[in-house]
Amino acid sequence: MRRPLIVTTCLLAVTTTVAACGSSAKSTAPKPAKATTTSAPNALTTTELAALYQQAGPYPVGVTTKTLPLGNKVEIWYPAVKGTTGSETYDVRDFTSPAVKQLLTANIAATITYDAKRDAAVADGKFPVVFFSHGFSGMRLQSTFLTAHLASWGMVVASADHPSRDLFHILGGAPKQDSVGDIEAALQLLKDQNGAANGPLSGHLDFTHVAAIGHSAGGGTVVGAANRIPEIDGYVSLASGLFRNAGSTSNSAPGTTTTQAIPTKPSLFIGGANDQIAVMDKVTRPAFMIAPKPTRLWVIDKAGHNAFDDFCRVGGGAGIIGVAIASGLGPQLSTGPLQGAKRLGEDGCKKPNAAVTDAYPIINHAVTAWLRNLFGIDATPQGLDSSVANSFKLTVTISEKLG
Repeated sequence: MRRPLIVTTCLLAVTTTVAACGSSAKSTAPKPAKATTTSAPNALTTTELAALYQQAGPYPVGVTTKTLPLGNKVEIWYPAVKGTTGSETYDVRDFTSPAVKQLLTANIAATITYDAKRDAAVADGKFPVVFFSHGFSGMRLQSTFLTAHLASWGMVVASADHPSRDLFHILGGAPKQDSVGDIEAALQLLKDQNGAANGPLSGHLDFTHVAAIGHSAGGGTVVGAANRIPEIDGYVSLASGLFRNAGSTSNSAPGTTTTQAIPTKPSLFIGGANDQIAVMDKVTRPAFMIAPKPTRLWVIDKAGHNAFDDFCRVGGGAGIIGVAIASGLGPQLSTGPLQGAKRLGEDGCKKPNAAVTDAYPIINHAVTAWLRNLFGIDATPQGLDSSVANSFKLTVTISEKLG
């Protein structure tokens, strides 16, 4: 019998589009852990379980930037040696094209600062590898609240710029570059780094434990990566999903369609109840219903599309769109095709949505707990079932299909 066409969301600026999925051959179970990190304590209360991974973990964080063969950069966060201190700051305007950047002249906050030390020494041990795939009009640094957090819990996180959809290229003609290929290139770079005689990451990477996380259009990319890259054990889809009938690849224009298999690997879907881009009941919940076991779904109340990135914290709380409006570009964003870009860039940033900083601890906890269980660091899930749903600042609805 022919299988139904199934599609993975890839959210573009003007319209929500998708990359298609079908069914793949072999289920991949979590492997025993080899990573050097501390297991979660047993017999915790519900409140303690919900709080377990909200805060930074036992490791300071190091960060470095590398360049992939096609010229796009990849940011790598990792556990650093004890005593490491420092912070990193990035300016979202630096990730736009020169022509756009020269228009963003407003005296308004456009920077994000997070805890990490540039090129710090790596902590002793071997650590699981996690790939992060940014959304449409995003970039490799877009979710430092999460990527640096995972490194503090003993993981090496690599996030590549996707020229096919990053903030730099979307207004200047994006190349047709395979976003899954960007992850494959980042994986090869890490393997090369791991085998280098005197490289900073040499001997510290555990490729028997690998996962991928994608936000928005990145959800489509990590589905493709989970199919094409055998090392990937499971994937996390943030504000994205799977659904039937029409769609596009994560790199193509709206309306073009392709098919790919649904990975028979463990998955976690997290979405915002207020998301108007990846609408929960049209995009993310159907993904959870279609995805093979084991899979989980977390729905965060009062959260929108950009609760999963750093952007709502700049531009007066409206992201790069707020920077553009403050720079006098509001009329250009209010008409024509840029209306879609404005809608995408603001979703989740303004009331009635809660502050994104209220959603971050929930996302950090859920993703960290899920990955630790996937990698076998926590032999049983810690704080992932419905018992913790009312233990956060924002209400969470939790569903699961296990077996």
